[in-house]
Amino acid sequence: MTKKILFGVFFAFLCGSTYGQQYSFIKAELNDTIKSLYVQQRIEYRNLSSDTLYEIYLNDWMSAFSNKRTPLARRFYEDYDRNFHFASQEKRGATTINSILNPDLESISWNRLLENPDIIKIVPASPIAPGEKYVFNLNYSVKIPGEDFTRYGFSKNGYKLKYWYLTPGVYKDGWQVYSHKNMNDYYIPKMELEIQLSFPAKYAAISPLSTEEVKSQNEHKTVILRGSERLETELFLTENYVFEDFETDSLHVITNMNDDGISPVLKSMFIKRITAYLQDNLGKYPHDKILSTQEQYSANPVYGLNQLPKFLRPFPEGFNYDLKQFKTITQSYLQNTLMLNPRKDNWVYDAIQTYLMMDYIKTNYPDLKVIGKLSDVFGIRWFHAADLDFNSQYSLLYLYVARQNLDQALSTPQDSLSKFNKNLGNPYKAGVGLKYLEHFLEDKTVKYSIKDFYQNYKLRSTSSHDFEILLKRNSGKDIDWFFEDYVNSREKIDFRIRSVKKEGDSLKVTIKNRTENGMPVSLYGLNDGKVVYKTWVEHAQKSKTVTIPAKRIDKLALNYEAEIPELNQRNNYKSVTGLINKPIQFRLLKDVEDPGYTQLFFMPDFEYNLYDGPSIGAKVYNATFLQKNFEFEIAPLYGLNSQTIVGSAAFSHQIFLEDQRLYSVRYGASGSRFSYGYNLFYERVTPYLSLSFRNSLMRNSKKEYFLVRNVNVNRDQNLENPLEVPDYSVFNLKYSYNNPGLVEYVKGLVDFQVAEKFAKSSFTLEYRKLLKNDRQVNVRFFGGAFLYNDLPDSDYFSFALDRPTDYLYDYNYYGRSETSGLFSQQIIMAEGGFKSVLEPKFANQWITTVNGSTTIWKWIYAYADVGLVKNKNHSAKFLYDSGIRASIIQDYFEIFFPVYSSNGWEFKDGNYDQKIRFIATLDIKTLVGIFTREWL
Repeated sequence: MTKKILFGVFFAFLCGSTYGQQYSFIKAELNDTIKSLYVQQRIEYRNLSSDTLYEIYLNDWMSAFSNKRTPLARRFYEDYDRNFHFASQEKRGATTINSILNPDLESISWNRLLENPDIIKIVPASPIAPGEKYVFNLNYSVKIPGEDFTRYGFSKNGYKLKYWYLTPGVYKDGWQVYSHKNMNDYYIPKMELEIQLSFPAKYAAISPLSTEEVKSQNEHKTVILRGSERLETELFLTENYVFEDFETDSLHVITNMNDDGISPVLKSMFIKRITAYLQDNLGKYPHDKILSTQEQYSANPVYGLNQLPKFLRPFPEGFNYDLKQFKTITQSYLQNTLMLNPRKDNWVYDAIQTYLMMDYIKTNYPDLKVIGKLSDVFGIRWFHAADLDFNSQYSLLYLYVARQNLDQALSTPQDSLSKFNKNLGNPYKAGVGLKYLEHFLEDKTVKYSIKDFYQNYKLRSTSSHDFEILLKRNSGKDIDWFFEDYVNSREKIDFRIRSVKKEGDSLKVTIKNRTENGMPVSLYGLNDGKVVYKTWVEHAQKSKTVTIPAKRIDKLALNYEAEIPELNQRNNYKSVTGLINKPIQFRLLKDVEDPGYTQLFFMPDFEYNLYDGPSIGAKVYNATFLQKNFEFEIAPLYGLNSQTIVGSAAFSHQIFLEDQRLYSVRYGASGSRFSYGYNLFYERVTPYLSLSFRNSLMRNSKKEYFLVRNVNVNRDQNLENPLEVPDYSVFNLKYSYNNPGLVEYVKGLVDFQVAEKFAKSSFTLEYRKLLKNDRQVNVRFFGGAFLYNDLPDSDYFSFALDRPTDYLYDYNYYGRSETSGLFSQQIIMAEGGFKSVLEPKFANQWITTVNGSTTIWKWIYAYADVGLVKNKNHSAKFLYDSGIRASIIQDYFEIFFPVYSSNGWEFKDGNYDQKIRFIATLDIKTLVGIFTREWL
């Protein structure tokens, strides 16, 4: 190493120890009329690295609101959030740079990054050597966005300012700068701040910075705020003072948290307890004041029954407030002192916060159940959910996505996580992982290491690697598995007891590791359901045989106390003295899985169609809150109109494949029996195999699906109108491509069917586009043709122009055989997709149609359909229709009002009410999908 480099490193170290932060002076004035700030700012940037810098990057996150093409806007689209796209320009924000000058008032070269307009690149006239200070002055105006998008911005009560001034990026092994994506992961170096802010006198300024001076003149007020070693940027200007101050022994807490009307004494007690707990378990907070706001909490709340209205919450008085304050204060505590890269290493924040929350709950609410006081209610207390303690929900919610093969590694960058994994799955997996590690180490290493990490790296640049090194150094066991398999991969945990052999006074137990990773598992010996022996089995990558004492053990169990977030605990039991490993348990209604039993569930069931009328009965099934690989459901029903037994049954087994495009293989069979007309029944039996494909990036919602099935249908003969083919079997191949999105939606389907009397193929393509002027355009193409058709005189298997016959019984028709009346007006958007009833209704040779619609106003659309219908021995006929579409919930609840078609004006015949068509979805599973699509 040359002397020059050594000198640079030494000088950088000297500057870092003396001036280990950046300095910024900000003079700003609020224009309340146009919701803008005029800012003059001086930044003294110190090169604290050992590298010579040729540019400086600035964070300008207000410019993330400038248009509909920024990374923030795209993030909103991905999360199905329409607010930003439809917002008026007045509610959007932006930063306008007037000048960037050096101390000699000379212009400095700068530009915004093309794909990241909220990042500014400054190019100094000469490079910045290690330890050198570079000063520049900025003059700019900030258009403050509305609070609708991120909960920060202008509101009717004032301003909630966050990321409102320009800050340097972090230089650490290169520039670490990122666009705003509404993930609370602002990454900046620690700053020494001096802010001089002028605003109308009607507002009060709330900030965690020190208020040095407040000056009032006429109708304006000027405050001077200072802070050293600061990372946070929140500032509230409020007309109605809604913040409360709580002085504790260690900290001044300023909060506007919703309190549900609890007393000030109780609130003060909770906050004092929280700050004392954090000081004991982390260390002293380096600043005098901390903000705990409703805005912070609402961005990432504690999900569960605590979110119910106050009068419905089954928890002790004040528990919700205590929980909200703990999560928010802890988040501020960590994020304002630990200088981790939150885009890359956020799992460390998540792990520590969730671990501390679990410990806080266990310490202060040791007997609290996950459903609170409901666990004592008659009837509810019989459910296994009533036995679970409050902290059980953390592993349950992680396993909810893991069981669907939708989980992601903890080390996945924040902006690559699905919404569910970002807010719930990964934070909970991280916290539960530290608890898992704590149980494995069987001491307080994890708790002490968290405190060590906080105190050693408080307000120092750090990383997850530092956290790993510290944990390994403090541990008395090998914990490489925790970082290699638990943190840095999607490896699941699934052990089972393969065999047990008694040899004298010992038991030889062979344990199979079904996922072949390096994670340890706890082995328990039980006697009459009580633990009499416990050990940890390590290094069982495939299988391992261990010898344990046999005394008093009548049953063996793995992970008996659920210390490990194991994918499948149902295979963890082995009887030593009996034949049955687990007794059978019958439960009314779906419950949380109890791995100690083989569970069967019963619940009332209801179906409806015009011919059976209301069909009531019960279904028996094995599905729990967490998805299983093998599931079945048998639902016998009694039709009140048909006065006979109807119903359905289904069996399926799903195999998940890790880290592959083909991520799921499902096979099974289903069957059903219902009426298709008055006193006419059908039976349908369908064996199938499906393959599901997806993009490796979980946030990419594109999916592909391939289905092979054989649909076997038997129908009762209609004596008045005999069926030409009452019984038939159709072999069906289907490929589906689906790429849903708020701005662009693409869906394609290729369908091929072969039966004794016909063979046909069809292609469907749907495309939707949300335009910049907030209008939506929808286009759908359908084309189908018969390869052969030996039933030219019957339209039962023909392509339909407006209402398919549904001979495969895939669609939920409420009156499938009706030709008049309300039930005949139900349509399914399939095949031709027309809304008017035109002749010919069917095509026994080929058909092509195009369906289109566009926005008139909000959820009101104009639609039009055109198509060619070709029947044997007839020329192709051109048909069209048009009208108004009311899309209440797109694809689920829609009403179509025909206006003009090949028949002329639809109003002319006087029976217009019979021409109105509708789409109605009453199936609960389908409706739930509307609300979960933006999470999973």
